[in-house]
Amino acid sequence: MVDWSHDRDPTATVEDNVTRARQDRLLALLTRDGEWATAASLADVLGVTPRSIRSYVTALNARVPAGNAVESSPLGYRAGASAAAALRVGSSFETGTPRDRLHTLVRALLASADGIDVFLTADDLHVSTATLDADLARVRGLLGGTELTLERSASTARLRGTEAAQRRLLSRLAHDEMDAGLFDLDALRRTLGEGSVGANAFGPFKAELVAELGALGYFVNEIGIGDVVMHIAIAADRIAHDRALERTSADGSVPAAEVGALLDRLTLRHLGVQLGAGDRDHLATLVLTRVVAPGAPAADDARARLDPEVEASVRTVVERAAAEFLVDIAHEDFILRLALHVQNLLHRAKEQAWSRNPLTRSLKATYPMIFEVAVYIASGLQQSLGIPILDDEIAYIAMHVGGRLERSRRADQLLTATIVCPGYYELHELLRSSVDRSLGQAIEVVGVETRVDPDWDSIDTDLVLTTIDPIRPSDRLVRIQPFLTDADVERVQAAAGRIRRGRRLARLRTELERYFDPAAFIRGLDATVGEAGLIRQLGSLLVAQEVIDADYVERAIDREGLSSTAFTDALAVPHAMGMTAARTRIAIGIADPSIPWGDGRVQVVAFVAFSETDREAFQTVFEQFVEVFSERDSVQRIVRRGTDFASFLDELVAVIDG
Repeated sequence: MVDWSHDRDPTATVEDNVTRARQDRLLALLTRDGEWATAASLADVLGVTPRSIRSYVTALNARVPAGNAVESSPLGYRAGASAAAALRVGSSFETGTPRDRLHTLVRALLASADGIDVFLTADDLHVSTATLDADLARVRGLLGGTELTLERSASTARLRGTEAAQRRLLSRLAHDEMDAGLFDLDALRRTLGEGSVGANAFGPFKAELVAELGALGYFVNEIGIGDVVMHIAIAADRIAHDRALERTSADGSVPAAEVGALLDRLTLRHLGVQLGAGDRDHLATLVLTRVVAPGAPAADDARARLDPEVEASVRTVVERAAAEFLVDIAHEDFILRLALHVQNLLHRAKEQAWSRNPLTRSLKATYPMIFEVAVYIASGLQQSLGIPILDDEIAYIAMHVGGRLERSRRADQLLTATIVCPGYYELHELLRSSVDRSLGQAIEVVGVETRVDPDWDSIDTDLVLTTIDPIRPSDRLVRIQPFLTDADVERVQAAAGRIRRGRRLARLRTELERYFDPAAFIRGLDATVGEAGLIRQLGSLLVAQEVIDADYVERAIDREGLSSTAFTDALAVPHAMGMTAARTRIAIGIADPSIPWGDGRVQVVAFVAFSETDREAFQTVFEQFVEVFSERDSVQRIVRRGTDFASFLDELVAVIDG
C-alpha cells in the first residue's frame, strides 16, 4: 500500500516554501549589507509586515540553536556569526519537499534511458500518483530551451533528447541551488545525487587546474572557474554512469589540444574518470571560452584569433556607446579585449552554456552608469550578432567597461589639499612625504604653509590638513599630527569622502529640481498591471506633457526586457536607450507597500526621459539618484513622508542635503 502520510496539502506546502524563501532572502540581505536594519525597512524590501520580519528572525535563529543567525538591538537586526550556517541548515532542499522530489524525479529520468514507472516512483517517494503527475508537470516546465521532451505512455515517463541537452538540464538544476552563481559543492551533490564524485576531490582538482593553466600562459577568471568545475563534475558523474558525450567536430587548435590533455590528466588523477574524446573536446572548449584569456597577447596576435565580423560589431557599438554616454572607452586595447570576450560569448551561446556572475547584483547597484553602458553595448551586439545576452553576461561586459574607465580616470578627479605645518627643520617636508605616500590616490597636495599664523581665508584648496588649530572650524579642515598616524589617514579619507559625496549630491539637487513636475507624480502604484503597465502609466504622464511620444514608452519597455532597471532594493529607473526626449523629465511613482519588479521589489519607480541637450547631466542624475535610493533609511523617510509631490520633493532634498 502506498503511504501518503507525507503527501501534504499542496496549499500548505507552497505557503511553507514561500515563507522559507523569504527567511533566506532576509538573511541574504542582512549578510550582504552587514549593517543594522529596522524591521520596517526589511519588511518593505520583502513585501511583508514588520511582524513577519520578527517571526522570520525567530525562525532563522531556531535553525542554529547553539549559534546566532541574526542579532537584534534597538537599532534593528543584522547578520550574526552563524548566518552562513543558518542558510545551509535552512535549505529548502529538505527531504520530502517539492523541490527535493523534483530533483529526485529529474535524476531518475536522466538515469534511465527506458524511463520510470510512475506508480512505483510515487510509492518510493511516499506520495500519491496525482502528486507525482503534478511533479512531472513541473519537470516539463524546466525543459524550455533544453531541447528535451518528456513523454508519457501509460505508466511510463521518459526524457527524450541528446546527452548534451540532458547535461544542460542538470546544469540548470545546479544553478538553481547555488546562491548568486557561486559554486557550491553541496548544492551540486544534491543535484547529481549523494553517490556522485566526492567534494574532497574538487579542492585539489581546482587548485591544480588553475596552477597549470597559469603555467600554460593563461589568465584565469576565478569568478567563472567554479562554473566550469561544475560542468566537469557533471561530466564525471555522467561518464561514471556510461553516459559519455559523443565526439563532434573538434576545434583542432593547439590551445584546445593542450587544455584537453590537461583536463584528461587531472580528471583521471583526482576524480578517477577517463574522459572520452567528446567530453575532452567539450570541456576544453568550456575552459577556453569561459575562464581563461591569453597572457597579454600582442595586438596583432589577438586580432589573428578574432572573427573580423565580431571585431567590427564590437568596434561599432563601442564607438556608439562612447558618443552616447560621453565615456572614454573607444580605445584599441579595450575593443580587442572585449571582442575576444564576445567571441567566447558566441561559443557559449551556441552551447547554451551561459557564464554565471556572482557580482551582477552588486555591479548594478554600485555602478549603475557603468552597467547601463554595458546594457547599451549588449543590445547592439544582440542586434548585430543575433545572440541573446543575459544579465550575468551583461555584468561581464560591465566589468570590461569599468576596468577601462578606471584606467582612464582623469587626474583632476583628485581633491586638492594644503598642508599647514609650522616650519621646524624639515618637519613639513617629512609630513608632506607621508601624506603623499598614504593618501596620494585620494588627494593631491598643491601647497605647504609653514607659517604659524597663516592667512586661513586665502587657502582655497578642497582640504586643509593642519597640525595647528585653525581660528575657526570648517568641514574642509582636518587636524593631523606632525608625524602622520593611521587615525590621521582615516580622518582625511573620511573628510575627502564627505566632500566628494556632498559635491555629487549638490549637483544632483540642482539637476533634479529642473526635471521634476507636479503633474508627473503618482502615489499608490498598482502592482497588478505589471512592469510594462506601470511604465506605460508613468510614461503617459510625460506623453501628455509632450516630453516624449508613445514610441519612447514602448522602447522603455523593450529596454526593461534586456535587463531589469531595479538598480537597488528600493528603486527602479525604467527608461529608453537613446536621449530622444524633447526635454529631460522624470515621472515618479511611489508604492507603499513595495511592489514586485524584476527579481526583487521596489518602492519608487522613476521613469526617466533624457534629451540630447542634457547628455552631460545624464551621468550625474542617473548614478547619484541611484545612490540616494541605495540607503534604506533614506528610502523609508522619502516614501513614508512623501505623501504628495511637494512633500516628496522636500524629503528628497532634505536627504540629499544630509
